Amino acid sequence: VVFADLVGFTAFSEGRDAEDVRAMLTRYYERCREIIDRHGGTTDKFIGDAVMGVWGAVSAHEDDAERATRAALELVDMVAGLGSELGISELAARAGVLSGEASVGSGGNAHGLVVGDLVNTASRLQSIAPPGGVFVGEATRELVGSAIEFKGVGEQHVKGKDIPVVVHEAVRVIALSSRRGGELSEGPFVGRDDELRILKDQLHATGREGKARMVSIVGEGGIGKTRLSQELLRYIDGLSEDIYYHNGRSPSYGDGVTYWALGEMIRQRAGIVEGEESTKSRMKLRTMVADFAPDEDDQRWIEPRLAALIGLAAMPPGERSELFAALRAFFQAVSRRGTVLMVFEDAH
Repeated sequence: VVFADLVGFTAFSEGRDAEDVRAMLTRYYERCREIIDRHGGTTDKFIGDAVMGVWGAVSAHEDDAERATRAALELVDMVAGLGSELGISELAARAGVLSGEASVGSGGNAHGLVVGDLVNTASRLQSIAPPGGVFVGEATRELVGSAIEFKGVGEQHVKGKDIPVVVHEAVRVIALSSRRGGELSEGPFVGRDDELRILKDQLHATGREGKARMVSIVGEGGIGKTRLSQELLRYIDGLSEDIYYHNGRSPSYGDGVTYWALGEMIRQRAGIVEGEESTKSRMKLRTMVADFAPDEDDQRWIEPRLAALIGLAAMPPGERSELFAALRAFFQAVSRRGTVLMVFEDAH
């Protein structure tokens, strides 16, 4: 269960036109629902400026605790961004996350029928969290594992509980989802929150509108361009929707560098590793193309050109532009499954 609410909402509302407050709350509600949905949860209810999201009530996943914690971190970040948009620097949110058993009414939680001590305690955790903070219980901390960085808060007395509750604060996502076991642990992500928020917004707008977007990240070496893309990958890994991520490097020297980054993306998508036996690599490529482009004529046209691109075959006769057309056709086929993200590193 996740509870989140706005800090100081009563003070914010004083002296403001009621219609302006309603417009802000409407935008807040819509974004809360989007974030909870993206992470595979269900919005149980809105209570004033508070939102309650639940995981595992309608359908259960082994990583529900992690999904909920990721959503809570996203919620407080979203409110900070909303404050920047509206020119309200003091606007902030806080959240509480708790895992355990609760009673779910008939028909799932469509009518806000998730009740129990778990719900009440999650609400209490949220109430003691600092502005911009996410407090989680001990069970959630244990279930999430190493995918998220926590710092211990210690035992806290909360209203309605005789026994103190062990509390941890979720700080940030530091690894790929725990269900995949891959870590990208690094130092704190500092000074690029606004840029990361823009990338997230552009990503979801692309999926929502079905229109391609290009975002250029320009800057001197060492300022964190690669790190920004890694943080976006961490974010994507926690979403419930299918997003097809590709990453390729553009070297500044050597032969065949024009399409090098795209070749790396094809290898990643097909699961082809460096030094692999060519027959096995060709079979992986053929299987991948058939999976995304079921039409046999398309397969016969796309597959040999992609094979030539990654050095598995000679380039078929024809104009060089046909290679680009084959690449475009393949990635368009992938995009029919979900949003396609292509990260070109060192494009300059």
